[in-house]
Amino acid sequence: MEQEKKNPLSELMRTTMENIKTMADANTIIGTPIQAEGVTLIPVSRMSFGMGMGGTEFTTKQYPNQNFGGGSGASAKLEPVAFLVVREDGGVKLLPVAPPPATTVDRVIETVPEVVDKVTGFIEKQQEKKARKESGEDFAE
Repeated sequence: MEQEKKNPLSELMRTTMENIKTMADANTIIGTPIQAEGVTLIPVSRMSFGMGMGGTEFTTKQYPNQNFGGGSGASAKLEPVAFLVVREDGGVKLLPVAPPPATTVDRVIETVPEVVDKVTGFIEKQQEKKARKESGEDFAE
């Protein structure tokens, strides 16, 4: 315990963790219900956070009592994930929220099925034209 009191880094850590606790309570993840025309919408979010801290002890002849330098920081990100839809008649449904693609790679991956379908359709049309041409059915080309 005596070591902890002498080291300001533990106080930095404690303060940072307390602030993260206040951000990450249940009301942040499961939001305040919204009432609208016989339906209650309850927002559901995902929270991610990161933190970093560091410090150093040093001594100098000029400042023998001031021998600590340090800092800490934290960041939080809140993303909507879904809405829980509760109807007056007792029906409950989870409505997911699709997040937008974060990077160019994500956008490309999202469009791959669409591009593959278009290319496949084009190839099939070309093969059909070739087969009609070879069989003599397509006189226009």
